[in-house]
This record gives sequence, structure tokens and C-alpha cells, in this order.
Amino acid sequence: MCLVEVEKAPKPVASCAFPVMPGMKVKTGTEVVKKAREGVMEFLLANHPLDCPVCDQGGECDLQDQAMAFGSDRSRFTEAKRGVEDKNLGPLVKTVMTRCIHCTRCVRFANEVAGVPDLGTTGRGNATEIGTYIEKMMGSELSGNVIDLCPVGALTSKPSAFTYRNWELRSTETIDTSDGLGCAIRVDARGVEVVRVVPRLNEEVNEEWISDKARFQYDGLRRQRLTTPFVRGAGPEGLLAPAGWSEALGAAAALLRSAPAGSVRAVAGRGADCEAMTALSDLVVRLGSFDRRSEALPSTGPAAAGLADLRDTYVFSGGIWGVEDADAVLLVGTNPRLEAPVLNARIRRVQTTGVPVGRVGPPADLTYPHARLGADRAALERLVAAVEGGGGGGGGGGGGGDAPSSSSFLEALAKAERPLVIVGSTVVGRADRAALLELAARAAGSGGGGGGRVAVLHDAAGAVGALDLGFVPAGEPRPSPPAVVVLLGADDVDPALVPAGAKVVYIGSHGDAGAARADVVLPGCAFTEKEATWVNTEGRAQRSRVVVAPPGEAREDWTVVRALAETAGVALPYDDATALRRRMVDLGGGHLAPHRVGLREDTVAWGAPPRPGAAAAAAAGAPLASSVENFYQTDALSRASRTMARCVASRREMVVEDGHGSRFRVEAPL
Repeated sequence: MCLVEVEKAPKPVASCAFPVMPGMKVKTGTEVVKKAREGVMEFLLANHPLDCPVCDQGGECDLQDQAMAFGSDRSRFTEAKRGVEDKNLGPLVKTVMTRCIHCTRCVRFANEVAGVPDLGTTGRGNATEIGTYIEKMMGSELSGNVIDLCPVGALTSKPSAFTYRNWELRSTETIDTSDGLGCAIRVDARGVEVVRVVPRLNEEVNEEWISDKARFQYDGLRRQRLTTPFVRGAGPEGLLAPAGWSEALGAAAALLRSAPAGSVRAVAGRGADCEAMTALSDLVVRLGSFDRRSEALPSTGPAAAGLADLRDTYVFSGGIWGVEDADAVLLVGTNPRLEAPVLNARIRRVQTTGVPVGRVGPPADLTYPHARLGADRAALERLVAAVEGGGGGGGGGGGGGDAPSSSSFLEALAKAERPLVIVGSTVVGRADRAALLELAARAAGSGGGGGGRVAVLHDAAGAVGALDLGFVPAGEPRPSPPAVVVLLGADDVDPALVPAGAKVVYIGSHGDAGAARADVVLPGCAFTEKEATWVNTEGRAQRSRVVVAPPGEAREDWTVVRALAETAGVALPYDDATALRRRMVDLGGGHLAPHRVGLREDTVAWGAPPRPGAAAAAAAGAPLASSVENFYQTDALSRASRTMARCVASRREMVVEDGHGSRFRVEAPL
């Protein structure tokens, strides 16, 4: 469709492949060009079925647009159209391969971006087909992006097949909270129901991709929802019973008033927004308690001390886009394929340009070759010693394919001028955190170029916001367990943080483990139902937008905390979101975090680690494993999604061995 007429050329030329020369005369709207484009479109439609009325791509189909702009009003083909058998790519992508025009966008995405070469072409001429070679599902965490890439209706969304037309939808630009990246997304709703999530272009964060969890977990927004307050009854069974807002707030306020001074603990969930955490922090502080924890962060032990002292020690320094400036990448205790698939695709692109990648942690398939350097802290210590000693070291296997040996990676890291060390969130939660971060800083600064960085990859949307707002343990450990625990969307909380005799007030959107444990349940909003602030893993503050109204009697989380404080007789200094955000900014003296003032984000300023205690010594031999084991179910929203449950059911874990005696845990279709 890019054919144009060039003066003195014997026939139309492809403008995308023809070089421009001085004095050239190009014509783009002549009868010759129009006839050539009509001919191309005629061939494209020779075998394409005319099922636009029942095609989910109808109304936003590239082929439709091209046919309307350049096609003819009739076809000269009378032969029967060919038929192609549909392929089963799994529970996410629906295929109607008779519509395929063999543009190979999906094939190139799977091979070049996702790094999972499941798709390809078989056959020749009229027998050419796009498929998976052998019958298997597409095993990528980014597989849903082929739906956006397909210019026709050959690849569409299987969970939402035949449910809407694109002109029925109302679109809202917002951000994703399924992981720590904060990807830019567009949420489409019909009425009060979210029916589609697609990516928005943001070159600095997610480019034009999103993960399958971000794209398909939206059906969990309407399942297992808390739509009315609940209060646990005083009878022998002690069941939760529906109640009005006045009764529920009164019961929760009574629990807070009856608690001894300083015996209230607040625990924020993985996806808690900054406004709600600010309000809850103010509430518990005015009740005389500084016991604030985050589900996404270490809450006890030596690792909890000093977490929020220096911002550069807990954010992705240099920005996500800064990965492309690195000349060597070292992964420590993280599996970005499961924790942040979009970031993993960016690392893969850097690796394909010749940048070596090494990893300290258990074996895993990252979709690109990488040097395996060991699994524990001792391996990291050996790596730092070898690099500071000039490189070299024993050779080991890689991650498959043409993976570099450990010795070649160490040599490259020693010579690198801009090395990047990506540290996983599990490292931040270990007792020997200080020693591991100090080793990571030495590895980043060993090249001598002065451009090394240590970047912390968080897997939860609320982690960096909690650290910025100081939602971490302060002072000495409590001598006695708390009497009341307020859970702000915390469903995977450490049982040690909720003692058996404590009363629990739960504020959240889904009826998960936190609500089941609660004595009072106050329904909150999901991320698509409120305007709130989240801070992603690189420290970028972003605002979500309201897509649909909250169901039933659910209310925004910060307003629930504000109402609870007023009922308990505690005065909070704000009545609207504007005043609350002003208070949130004031916590940082004009910035979101007080310790960010005067600091550069690319600074690697690690102090000397404290002398390791018994807990740190005991943790030294533990593997530096990833924080995510099941990519599809990481929080209450994804666990409520039937689509995510189908993804889990369609895969099973297999343990296979490579030729070097290493054992991989991989996912294969049932």
C-alpha cells in the first residue's frame, strides 16, 4: 500500500524501500498509484473472508481502513476462498486464521520482543500458515500484545470474544497497578463494566507493551467484590454480617478507642495508593502509634531498619529507560520475566545488541542468553572479588543458546563503563540486606567508568510509595503485640503481623484473606474506581483516573479512613483530595520524600554496611530467589480473575535437566 509513482520510473515503486535522490519527482495521488493500490488490496482480499459483521476487530481493523481508503468497490475473483484451521494459542488469544494476511507481525513480536519463538510460518505459497509448528500454547507473559499488532481479525481477545463493539466503549487513560512498573494503559468501559485494557505509548516506562496480567485481569474487578460494610457478630458462630456504614464505622471506631495508647498497627497492601496510606498514617500517629508496615516490604528483623533512609537505595536508579544505556547488566535475586515482563523485554533488546547479562539466583528461563553465576550471597561475593581483581574466574554454563560463560561475563563487567546491577525486592527483605546492597554497589562501581548504577526492582505498585511516605517500622520493636490491626488492602500479610488476639479492621475492595480475618470490613475501591497516586519502581509519581463508579456502597479508601477517624474522634487536617495531596507533599518538605531533596537519582551512595548479626549470618546461605512464583496470581484482584485462573490451569510445572546437570523449572501446557 506504499506504492508511489516516480517520474521516469517504468512502474510504481515501494516508497518505504526506495532511496530519495536530489531532483526526484514523486507523485502519490495519480491514477497509476490509485490503480496499483487497488490491485494490492484486491490480492489481500482474495482469500480474506467477508465476516466483518461478526468479527471482533470490526470498526478498528486496519484492513478495513485501507480497503475504504484505497480499495475498489468490486472484486473480480470468483474462485472459492481458502480455509485455514484455527490454532489454539491458550486461554488469552483467540484465532481465526482464515482471516490472516501473513504480515508476520505476530511472528516477529514473539521472536524479537517476547523472546519466546513459539510462532512461525509453515508451508509455501497458497499453503502458507501462521502457527506454533507443534500444537502448544503461546508461553509468553506478553502474548496479549499480538492482539494489538494484528492488522486484521485473525488474533483477538478470547476472554472478551463477541461481547462488545469498539464504538460502544468509553475510554479512560490511566496506569496499571499489577506490578511495580506503573505501565501506561487505556481502560475501556461499557456502562459500569470494564471490558478491555490496552497499552498506551510511554517510551520511558512500557513503550507500547503491557503484560498479560495487566491486560486480562480486569474481569476480577467485578468478582469477589466488597459492596457493603460487614461487622462480625457477637454470637457463638461469630460470622460477618452486612451492616450499614454508620454501624460499621461505629464498630471500627469503638475498637480503636478501646485499644491502649500506641497499640494500633497499620498494614498497607501491595497495591495501596499514596492518598490512602497518608490518611491511615495520620490516623494511627494521632492515636499514639508509629507502628506502620507495608505488605510489600520487610516489616520485621534487621532488614526493616533504615529502609527509607536514602531514596537511591530503594528505587530503580537511572530510570527504566536507562537500561538501554548500560554496557553490562547483572541481575541479583530477581527474575524480571515474572516480576516485570515489560522490563524483561527491554533487557532482552539490550542483550541482543551485544550487552552481556549475568544473573545471581536459581536457574530460570529469562528468554535470552545469560551467564549463570551462582545462587546465593557467596556467589555474589566471589563475583565481586573476581571483578575487583581484574576479571576472570571459573567458567560456567549460561542460560541457553549462545549464553556467555561466567568468566567472559566477569571480564566484560570489569571493563564496563556503565554497568547496571538490578536487585530484586527479595534482597531488600533479607536480614543480610545491607551486605548484599554493598556488594551490589561494589559490582556496579568496579568498572572504573563512574557510570555504574544499582537499581532496585519492586514487584508491587505500593512499595515505593510506602517508603516515600515513611510507611515503615520506626523505632524499637514493640514490647507487646498490637491490640488492633488496620489492614489497608493487605491480603497476603505476614501472620506474625496480625496476632491471634488482635482485632482487625479491613479496608479494601475484594473479599480475600484480609476480609476473612477481619472483625469489621469497610469496602473500598479498585484502581479503576478512584483518582489516586502511585509511585513506580523508578520513583515516578503517577495518577490514576476514575473509569467506572465503585459498586454498591464502596467508597474511596482515603475517604473511608477519613470517616473512620472522625467517628473515632480523631481530627485529620483535610476534607478533600486537594488538601490531602497538599498534606502528602508537605510530608516531604516540598517533595514526595524528604530525603530526595538535593539528591541526584543516579547517585549510588551506599554507606558502610552494619556489622552482620546472627540473623544476617544465617541468611547468607539462602538462595537469592525471585519474589514471584506464580506470575498470574499475585494479589486479590488477579486471584479473583477467572481468566488468570484459566492461565494457571493451562500450565503445569515440569523440572527438566540440561546437559550440564542444572535443573530448570519451566512451564509447559497441560
